[in-house]
Amino acid sequence: MAALLPVEEAQQRLFALGTPVAAETVELAAAAGRWAACDIAALRSQPAQDLSAMDGYAIRFADLPGPFSLIGESAAGHGFAGAVGTDETVRIFTGAAMPAGADTVLVQEEASREGTRVILAGDGPSAPGRNVRHKGLDFTDGDLLVTRGERLTPARIALAAIAGLGSLLVNRRVRVAILTTGDELVPPGAPVGAGQVPEANGVMLAAHLGDLPVDRSLPAILPDQLDLISGAIAAIDADIIVTIGGASVGDHDLIRPAIEAAGGTIDFWRIALRPGKPMLAGRIGSTVILGLPGNPVSAFVTAHLFLRPLIATLAGAANPLPRTTTAILGEPLPANDQRQDYLRARWAAGRVISAAKQDSSLLQTLAQADCLIVRPPFASAAEPGEMVPILPLA
Repeated sequence: MAALLPVEEAQQRLFALGTPVAAETVELAAAAGRWAACDIAALRSQPAQDLSAMDGYAIRFADLPGPFSLIGESAAGHGFAGAVGTDETVRIFTGAAMPAGADTVLVQEEASREGTRVILAGDGPSAPGRNVRHKGLDFTDGDLLVTRGERLTPARIALAAIAGLGSLLVNRRVRVAILTTGDELVPPGAPVGAGQVPEANGVMLAAHLGDLPVDRSLPAILPDQLDLISGAIAAIDADIIVTIGGASVGDHDLIRPAIEAAGGTIDFWRIALRPGKPMLAGRIGSTVILGLPGNPVSAFVTAHLFLRPLIATLAGAANPLPRTTTAILGEPLPANDQRQDYLRARWAAGRVISAAKQDSSLLQTLAQADCLIVRPPFASAAEPGEMVPILPLA
């Protein structure tokens, strides 16, 4: 039997099976959550002119301590048309354009007004330019704002908007089909007979992809019949087909022969991973097929480590892998064997504590977990207080 494939090698081989989807131009609202398909540069400077950062009075710093003669007003979108001369001032509001001649804002809390006469009533600004947002403070016309392959977060969408863009080039949504297999499965909410169980993996995976740019079909439930499974696989038009269950070597594990019967090929199978060892990957035409184990925690962990990063890769992500961080261990962990472990865990008092039960069938421990502790192959025993790598889940 072939050696188990390391997690990192399996990820890279999986990504190599796919082809990035085509790019399209979409309006900003539709670009949220996608990955930029090209560099994004500013079409304007922000701010485009000097603006007041406070409510107060626009003055010439050299004229301090005043008094000043009030000659007008500048509000956001309605600037003062004239110029500020010696010992003159303009009432100004936050976000308003600085009038010509003025270089500083005297905040209103440090000013006293008597008709058109403004008097310093505090310490006043300590240097020229105080309380002014100068032209180009955020960025200037032509600046690179987002690089190709970066995800378009709400902040980056706002950045693109204020930089003058109304649409962005992104990769189209990835089409994902989810198939669950098993004679024992019934749809969620349906009556459950003897020997039957509600199907939970498909809806879990569909929800797990909810923040990604995917078009996903409703999870389909197929019985353990080779012809039905292979026929369904052959008929699907998608970028990724995800099967759940039937990926191992039992008499009713039909995913491998079904893929081959549909005209596909298997690239790799069996990962040095716990939970999730039986996962497999292959292709049928240009479609990537990912076969996940049927135990729910195994399905979740392999989806987190392989399916989500695969979607991100096809959608143009420069860094598709989930980010790990470190945390202080709260309870001891035993030494590990040749498989990389992902232990369900929770934060408690600033430390991470592994769930007592790690059986891959236990959904409740997954629902209660907010991270996975990563235990590399052959890791030595770990004691409380040590730093351990984790994958946040929330």
